[in-house]
Amino acid sequence: MQIIESSQVYDVIIVGSGAGGGMATKILSEAGLKVAVVEAGPFFDPSDPEQMTQLKWPYESPRRGASTTRPFGDFDSAYGGWDIEGEPYTNTEDTDFKWFRSRMLGGRTNHWGRISLRFGPKDFKRKDQDGLGDNWPIGYDDVKPYYDKVDKLIGVFGTNEGLPNDPDGFFLPPPKPRLHELFYIKGAKKSNIPVYPSRMSMLTKKINNDRGVCFYCGQCSRACQVSADFSSGTCLIFPAQKNGGQIDLFVNCMVREVTTNDEGKATGVSYINKEDRKEYKLKGKVVVMGASACSTARILLNSKSSQHPNGLGNSSNIVGKYLHDSTGSSRVAFVPDMMNRKTYNEDGVGGMHVYTPWWLDNKKLDFARGYHTEMWGGMGMPSYGFGFNPNDFNKFFGLKVGGYGNDLRKDVKKYYGSVLGIAGRGESIPQKTNYCEIDNTKVDEYGIPILKFNYQWTDHEIKQVKHMHDTFEEIFHNIGAEPLGSKPGKEQDYGILKPGEIIHEVGTTRMGDNEKTSVVNKYQQLHDVDNVFIVDAGPFVSQADKNPTWTILALSWRTSDYIVEQLKQQNI
Repeated sequence: MQIIESSQVYDVIIVGSGAGGGMATKILSEAGLKVAVVEAGPFFDPSDPEQMTQLKWPYESPRRGASTTRPFGDFDSAYGGWDIEGEPYTNTEDTDFKWFRSRMLGGRTNHWGRISLRFGPKDFKRKDQDGLGDNWPIGYDDVKPYYDKVDKLIGVFGTNEGLPNDPDGFFLPPPKPRLHELFYIKGAKKSNIPVYPSRMSMLTKKINNDRGVCFYCGQCSRACQVSADFSSGTCLIFPAQKNGGQIDLFVNCMVREVTTNDEGKATGVSYINKEDRKEYKLKGKVVVMGASACSTARILLNSKSSQHPNGLGNSSNIVGKYLHDSTGSSRVAFVPDMMNRKTYNEDGVGGMHVYTPWWLDNKKLDFARGYHTEMWGGMGMPSYGFGFNPNDFNKFFGLKVGGYGNDLRKDVKKYYGSVLGIAGRGESIPQKTNYCEIDNTKVDEYGIPILKFNYQWTDHEIKQVKHMHDTFEEIFHNIGAEPLGSKPGKEQDYGILKPGEIIHEVGTTRMGDNEKTSVVNKYQQLHDVDNVFIVDAGPFVSQADKNPTWTILALSWRTSDYIVEQLKQQNI
């Protein structure tokens, strides 16, 4: 195959445009560096009328908004999913890992839940708490200044509560709880389960001239046309371009490998252009990987050379190891006291207005680590699967519900908004035996070797999810709610979702001081190659019971500052 080489030499090539890649793009370009951003999906701007899905009615979709073409609904702004045609992956015999990929500028940040939580002091030193896994080589104090910067730059609502392992920040005013959330608060407090305003990155007040304020349409998953919620494109990359950043975007370009010279240093990347199917090479002084934990591991493992026969940065044989995702499970209940509601607009933000961080002492429990709870319900825009299934009411309560015409309309109005869902999202224990590796027997449609996954939950995760379901049922009981479906038992591993389904995978290029047991140092710089850095969730030593995005952003900013400093000192 003919490989087309560019004569342009960039200061930095950034692979991926999600949270980590977007933050690196902003910081490095605004520092005066010439930056190339290579993204596997198309250009995306939610304010573009051709791409906008916000505020569209279900009838404007031939599928009425159903999730038959996109995993979270026809209007969801995730170009991709767990299964992408032409981009397969495989599992070992006893594994069912689900790998979600969002192929578009901004990546997963276009449709995520915007739950924006800092890791706490204990989260960086978990081995000190329970003897499991490993401590990070950095602590909360190392990251706190960057959490502060991210809060102020992007905006996050919430309240300062003084919780020891759920650190306070710089918060915008939170929205008030809606009716289903008030019922959750009532049920939780009866069991001494604390509830606090959520911490989410939607703007409830003006912070700059580039972005609007949330108008409570509840459709953040569609990406916001006024940029009131956070996504990497609208809040990092586009503003950096407006501020004069020298940024070249290479979209629809699938990176094959990081190229290296005879000394083993990175010289750039090789990619396949999806439109003409030709291979191209970009040259750069520094390569920053932000493709996502598993995609970055795949690229590094495919970047073999005489200097790096085991893959780039993989002299330790750790690339791909210690893969772990959040635990998760959920339950839905019918709340009789929420029947026959008046119909009114209570949409709010696209997600929960309150949440419960981990509140118990694991030393008194039979599992390690904790989880936070999320909830949903209310009277959002109806579409297929909006939470009213007549068969559920008929089956579980013996009610004659549904039918056709006026009877159906009457019952929909009667039960609409009477459902409350609760979910848990918890921390798993990193295992070296959970990993992704190259499947040398198969390639994707671009000729690039694909990933194979090996992953099993441990008893800690399964017992944790059992505890989640006990908590859900207790809260439902406290408000007189009737759970829908049966409580999952031991034979169903208590309803734990498959690894990868929560889309919080981390840990494949873990951080550490020991080059033999880690891939990057505390600045997310490859031990083996000093001009390659990783700014996605791959370097995470552990996950915490929080969503990873705020920590990805903070660490990417920290790494970007380090790159600028090292370039000035001519160390790389």
